[in-house]
Amino acid sequence: MGSLDGTVALVTGASSGIGEAAALALASRGAAVALAARRADRLADLAKRVEAGGGQALVIAADVTERAQAEDAVGQAVAELGRLDTLVNNAGVMLLGPALEAPVEEWERMVSINLMGLLYCARAALPHLLEAAGSGPREVADMVNVSSVAGRVARVGSAVYNATKHGVGAFSEALRQEVTGRFVRVSLVEPGAVETELAGHNRPEVLETLQQRWVGVERLQAEDIADTIAYIVTRPRHMAVNEMLVRPTQQQG
Repeated sequence: MGSLDGTVALVTGASSGIGEAAALALASRGAAVALAARRADRLADLAKRVEAGGGQALVIAADVTERAQAEDAVGQAVAELGRLDTLVNNAGVMLLGPALEAPVEEWERMVSINLMGLLYCARAALPHLLEAAGSGPREVADMVNVSSVAGRVARVGSAVYNATKHGVGAFSEALRQEVTGRFVRVSLVEPGAVETELAGHNRPEVLETLQQRWVGVERLQAEDIADTIAYIVTRPRHMAVNEMLVRPTQQQG
């Protein structure tokens, strides 16, 4: 893979799962990484791991559902690390169950994190990504938006989650068309079932159903998706990976 030496990446939702793994993967390829999430203690531990491997890390405690905090996270990354070449919009939540019985607060939470948080970060980062694409070391910049299989396939029990992830896909494609001519690549990553904390935020009855669904299926690991993200952002300047759908081999839908 190509080197990311001299570049800066901001990863949201970096305190666990795909975000944590992505930060480590990008740092191992030479990027300085800004780590954004609400759980500062976990970010501090991650920063120590990055630094132990010879990398540079910046801890940014932020709730990206708050516009000001999302904008400040981007601003702090640029101010302290000097530029912004890569944004990994990973922060998200998956709260499933029948729409008829769902607490509306769960819907609001998903829209706030999966859509608005992503949009706030994207909007704040775009001027810096455009600037990075216009000046070395790689003369290309990347925004990677982490979606889900749910952004392609709607199924019973995930109506609002489907809605948010379909929205991420539509936004990503429209934005790609807007900025690709200026060498800012916008990529969509759609993981299938990954063994992370994501499902654990569901109500107990929903969690039980999810666990039964994946019995006997070897799920993806966060590192698998991090490897996918690293592949996308290390492509040569003339090559853009617009979309990647990654499922466990045994996952049918």
